Amino acid sequence: MGHTNQAPYRTAQVSSSAAPQNARAFTRKEKAPTAIVIGGGPSGLISARRLAAAGMRVTLLEQRHHLGGAVGAHEVGGLLLDSGAESFATRSPIVSDLVKELGLGDQIVTPNSYGSWLYLPQGARRTPSTGIMGIPGNVNDKSLIPVIGKNGLRRAQVDKFLPVSAGENAKTLGELVRIRMGQKVLDNLVAPVVSGVYSTHPDKLDVDATIPGLREAFRKHRSLAAAAHAFRSAAPAGSQVAGIVGGMNQLSERLVEDLYASGVRIVTGFDVIAVDRDESTGQWFIIQRHTTDGENTPLYADYLVLATDGPTVARLIGPHVSTALPAMEPGPEVALVTLVVDAPALDKHPRGTGLLVSEEATAVRAKALTHATAKWQWVADAAGPGRHVVRLSYGRGGEDARFSEVALADEQLITLALRDATRMMDVALTRSNLVDADVVRWRGVLPASTPGHRDRVKEFRERASELGTLSTVGSWAAGSGLVLTVKDTYEQMDRLIYHAAQDWEGVTSPKAATAK
Repeated sequence: MGHTNQAPYRTAQVSSSAAPQNARAFTRKEKAPTAIVIGGGPSGLISARRLAAAGMRVTLLEQRHHLGGAVGAHEVGGLLLDSGAESFATRSPIVSDLVKELGLGDQIVTPNSYGSWLYLPQGARRTPSTGIMGIPGNVNDKSLIPVIGKNGLRRAQVDKFLPVSAGENAKTLGELVRIRMGQKVLDNLVAPVVSGVYSTHPDKLDVDATIPGLREAFRKHRSLAAAAHAFRSAAPAGSQVAGIVGGMNQLSERLVEDLYASGVRIVTGFDVIAVDRDESTGQWFIIQRHTTDGENTPLYADYLVLATDGPTVARLIGPHVSTALPAMEPGPEVALVTLVVDAPALDKHPRGTGLLVSEEATAVRAKALTHATAKWQWVADAAGPGRHVVRLSYGRGGEDARFSEVALADEQLITLALRDATRMMDVALTRSNLVDADVVRWRGVLPASTPGHRDRVKEFRERASELGTLSTVGSWAAGSGLVLTVKDTYEQMDRLIYHAAQDWEGVTSPKAATAK
């Protein structure tokens, strides 16, 4: 069985072209301006698409030999599965609209309605209906009792009697929930959900960056439960997430196909070591790490988009911006263990579509489990009767990776995953059940959302925008999830296009570019 280390097995793989040639410095209004996008993840692909639609000549550079970033794929047990993101939030139509634009609208699907579970110190419990991020929208719901207990429910009900001033100035999501609803709600409901999404504890997450608008809703409705209920009510009917038949990796594939059709030049295996700006022409030039054949030809462009992680943005462009990018430690390492097993006992989906694990449940080391063949019908159809796909996630924020589960070798991690899955699903899974397995490791893909981070990013971007021809995008600035990434990327590219339209004939205004 093959094991993937960091990179997906396959997503939009392209071969590197010859060493890039210098682009001629065209005079304004003679030809379309050139743009370089550094980074081939979702934000980079979307940026290139947006700029090309506006009439710019775009080159996309990616260090690795595959595109798509965390929206990738790998093959396990003969099945092509997502190696990273496997769904998108439906609270906004922005991602589904993009999927439809790319011709995949008829392949959008929602998860099966088996529901999810929590794994707590007292064992597995069905997840009660909540408002948002595990915050209850109805503190009179008796289904909360098996999860937080009667005392926990009574404490949560205090929320509606507290003055708005209680928690109004909370800096973190954990602080807000603890003040309004108590420790049990935080530990048994909110923390497992947040850990599954952000790989860190709610006490480390900026409440405004994690759930934009929650503070305003809390002030308006005068209770946290009412605010959570309002968020849930505003969401579209049905599931809060959706996927694509064949996997979210299809989104990356179609984006790359669309870029080629738009004439975007894509170069993989291009390791950028520095960027600089020609003071006389204003053009950016990109310097590549020496290749095996010794070539190190710089690549020039009128506009530059950095679609990399935050630390790389700081390294490449920091010297050109008058304020420092907020200090960002690399995000936690996450290991995803996908198991393909022959286990007819799982046909009854004993734990619904999967489980989120409380940090207090030390008997299980995984932070989450997705029963993919229970969650997605297309996966079940591809796997066939009695064969199941189970994916476990390891790596919590705040851990020293050297001493956490992610430090284990692939084979050891697979053994641990079988043991954890057995306990969580209450179905014996051993090596004799295993058809195939794969380990995908991601480093630094989860953005920082610590208190004050959003304001510091805003200040950095304002200073960077003074250069006019520079833009920065990515989850480090936008936040976690495709909805925030796509929305932020659109906004940043429209600003860049608007700037270009002032100086270059033929560049389409943002509104017209959006309509294309």
